[in-house]
Amino acid sequence: MLTLAADEIELLGISIPILALCIGGVIALVSMLTKSSRMKAQINAREESRREIAAYVAEGSMSADDAAKLLAAGGTADDLKNRRF
Repeated sequence: MLTLAADEIELLGISIPILALCIGGVIALVSMLTKSSRMKAQINAREESRREIAAYVAEGSMSADDAAKLLAAGGTADDLKNRRF
């Protein structure tokens, strides 16, 4: 049976705890970047919707009251930034 002591296990001269910390840091960084890009995409979609609603009001196919109700139903961009996912 092949058994190795903890001090014998090294990968490319890097000890296991250091390797684990590096991998954990990479995972955390990727997670933060993913969350940030998802939040940015949601905010951009919300702003695009707001512009479309404004265009409908400008062309007269939607009343200003209906537009105000739609805009109020979605909340603000700050609400989206502060929301936990």
